[in-house]
Amino acid sequence: MEGETLRVSGDRAAVRRAIDVLESMLRAAVAGSHVTPDDVALSANASADGIPATLYTTARGKEIRPRTGGQRAFVASIAENTLTFGIGPAGTGKTFLAIVMAVRALKNREVSRIVLSRPAVEAGEKLGFLPGDLKDKVDPYLRPLYDALGELIDDANVGKYLERGTIEVAPLAYMRGRTLSDAYVILDEAQNATRSQLKMFLTRLGAGSKMIVSGDITQVDLPRGVRSGLHDVERLFTAIDDVGIVRLTEADVVRHPLVAKIVAAYDRAEDY
Repeated sequence: MEGETLRVSGDRAAVRRAIDVLESMLRAAVAGSHVTPDDVALSANASADGIPATLYTTARGKEIRPRTGGQRAFVASIAENTLTFGIGPAGTGKTFLAIVMAVRALKNREVSRIVLSRPAVEAGEKLGFLPGDLKDKVDPYLRPLYDALGELIDDANVGKYLERGTIEVAPLAYMRGRTLSDAYVILDEAQNATRSQLKMFLTRLGAGSKMIVSGDITQVDLPRGVRSGLHDVERLFTAIDDVGIVRLTEADVVRHPLVAKIVAAYDRAEDY
């Protein structure tokens, strides 16, 4: 290091890799990101799994990057497989990273639309008991999906995409009978889908599409005695090609540091 100049020496390939990492970290810092030692390590591993250090840059210049090994494995599975299951606790970025990959594919014209879905569990998919029109009834369940979109795309464009049907946000019950082609299709909170509902959703997959299913099997809100379809995933699909199953843990939690401790406390309680 000489003043403001950093000199890198060594094997040509190693130097090139080091420069790539440094440039990536510099761009992140200039964009306002807080760069941690973990970010440096993950960026250094970027070329090993083919996943770029930065997945997406928002209109505000914020760089979106997987921040843990589990998150990188999840993103790599999405890139490699037609169907990916991401199973893990709250705060591990399952929903957000899935939507990042979908928006990225849409921007790169790899697909023509994005379909986002969630089970509407509290009303047992019987939304007629809630006041208002259809949008009023389903919005409370789908709000986290809109929030994630709002972080990646400016509000005006989100509105245009929704109006044109380029991005669709709908409850799981409204997926029945459809074939979803040339799309990124995401089911969030899949632990609240029954086995038959999950089967229905998975069989919506059409030509040219990718499907991502995410959920946390420790937070099932289904009525007592009703089994979550997510419990059967590893038994049914582990041996099938083009299907990825990624388990995330409290080590992958990227919300407030206290969230990881809360998740770990509940996990310990389950052992008693």
